[in-house]
Amino acid sequence: MKFETHLPIIKIAFDPVYCLPLPDGHRFPMEKYELIPEQLLYEGSFEKENIFSPQLLDWQDAALVHSEEYIEALQNQSLSAREARKIGLPMSPELVRRELMITRGTLDCCHYALQNGVSMNVAGGTHHGYADRGEGFCVLNDFAVAAGVLLKNKVVNQVLVVDLDVHQGNGTAKIFESEPQVFTFSMHGKDNYPMHKEKSNLDIPLESGIRDEEYLKILKTHLPRLIKEVRPDIMFFVSGVDVLETDKLGKLSLSIEGCKERDRIVFQQAKSNDTPIVAAMGGGYSKALRVIVEAHCNTFRLAKEYYE
Repeated sequence: MKFETHLPIIKIAFDPVYCLPLPDGHRFPMEKYELIPEQLLYEGSFEKENIFSPQLLDWQDAALVHSEEYIEALQNQSLSAREARKIGLPMSPELVRRELMITRGTLDCCHYALQNGVSMNVAGGTHHGYADRGEGFCVLNDFAVAAGVLLKNKVVNQVLVVDLDVHQGNGTAKIFESEPQVFTFSMHGKDNYPMHKEKSNLDIPLESGIRDEEYLKILKTHLPRLIKEVRPDIMFFVSGVDVLETDKLGKLSLSIEGCKERDRIVFQQAKSNDTPIVAAMGGGYSKALRVIVEAHCNTFRLAKEYYE
């Protein structure tokens, strides 16, 4: 794939396949993926030239972090009913194709970020994907695959994963537990899914009900220090909005302004340290879909504020 070189421009990965109806007609949690770019285009925050449609990921790239047995099961649609239940989505060839496209979108975003400073995937942040299985709506682990490809090709030497979804990035932590070139940092709900937490390089378990001031203070304490110590060539940001007080699954109590300030801190730190950043949207399960979309759109708006 040839990447444009005109600067500056923020590239956003999105394709209508992100929003595909599932085989049983159930679309949760798919709706937001269509509404986010629609809102950003409608309000004029971005233009159509900002958005690109990724191709399918090469299975050889997936194999850098996922096991041969798991990949074969996805290709052959031979996951057991128990394995599919852990993912939480009905298995189908269309779902696997969607995951390949989302993961390729994140990988492409890495190249755009290395050129332009930032790039974002409307989907992605599938941090519950393990090497040998999927969990929690995550089939492939997009950031793990992208990191694997970049490191294999020596495009970067050091990766920092900043996972601020309300759920611990257990799959990412496990995949990279013995990989010194990837530093995993997770701030997540202590009493939330997954009940069994893996060991990230730095885990900060948060008490249920934590509010803006305390949350942001913790983030400001750790993130600038980590960037200086890790000295990443690229930063991956899981910007889940399930930290909101309105979230049905989150158990934390951030306001929409607090969530926006969280994103501001991350982009500000990446920009001031000249660290390319790729953001993927992660989770968001507030009852009102408009709240989810608005919180996610804030992430894109802030990226534009800092990079264009």
